[in-house]
Amino acid sequence: MVDKNITIKDVKNDTDVISYIAKADKVMEAIGYTEHGFRHADLVSKIAFNILDRLGYSKREAELTSIAGYLHDIGNMINRIHHYLSGAVIAGDILRRMGMNPEEVSIVMSAIGNHEEGTGFAIDPIAAALILADKSDVHRSRVRRELTEISFDIHDRVNYAATRSFLRVNNDEKKITLEIEIDTNISQVMDYFEIFLERMTICRKAATTLGCEFEIIINDVKLL
Repeated sequence: MVDKNITIKDVKNDTDVISYIAKADKVMEAIGYTEHGFRHADLVSKIAFNILDRLGYSKREAELTSIAGYLHDIGNMINRIHHYLSGAVIAGDILRRMGMNPEEVSIVMSAIGNHEEGTGFAIDPIAAALILADKSDVHRSRVRRELTEISFDIHDRVNYAATRSFLRVNNDEKKITLEIEIDTNISQVMDYFEIFLERMTICRKAATTLGCEFEIIINDVKLL
C-alpha cells in the first residue's frame, strides 16, 4: 500500500472521526465536564498548527500537530480515565487505515498519549505544541450549565469567567504567552491557579521543548 500524505482536511472529513468525536463529547456531557467536542478539537488543531508555523517548523510538522490536536480527546468516547492512551490507539488505527505512513502515525500517537498533565511529557515539538494548544482553551463557551448553576463547580466557574483567551507566539523573543481576561465578579484569579497549576507546569516544559519561555498574563497583569 502506498503511503498517503494525510491532511487535517482528510481527518475532519472521515466518518469514523466525526462519529467518535461526537460520542466523546456526549460522554463528557453525561459526566458533567465542559465541552470537548468539535469546537474544542478544531480550536486546538488550529492553535497547535499556528504554534509550530510561527516558530518556523516545517509545514508538515505543523500539519501533524494539527492532526494530533484534532484527535487528541477522541479517547473520551470510551472513558475519561486514561483517555490520552485509548485516544492514541484509536487515532493510530484511524490514520493507518487512511494510509498515513508508520513514522507519522507514531508521531501523532506519541503526541496524543502525552498531552495530559500529570502523566504527559513534551517529548518533541509536535507534542509540545499540542499541550500548549490544549491547555490554552479556557473560555466561557465551553461551559454547558446555566449561569445560576456554575457557582457549584470551580472548573465551570473559572471557564465561564474567562471572556477571552489567546496564545501569543513571539518567535523573535522566543516567548509563548497565554493571555486571559477573567471577569472577577464570577471567579477570582487565584481560582484559575488553584485548578490549573499542574497544567501551567506542563506548559512551561512544552515551551522549553520549543526553545521558548512561557508566561501568563491575566487581566493585563503578568503572573508567570
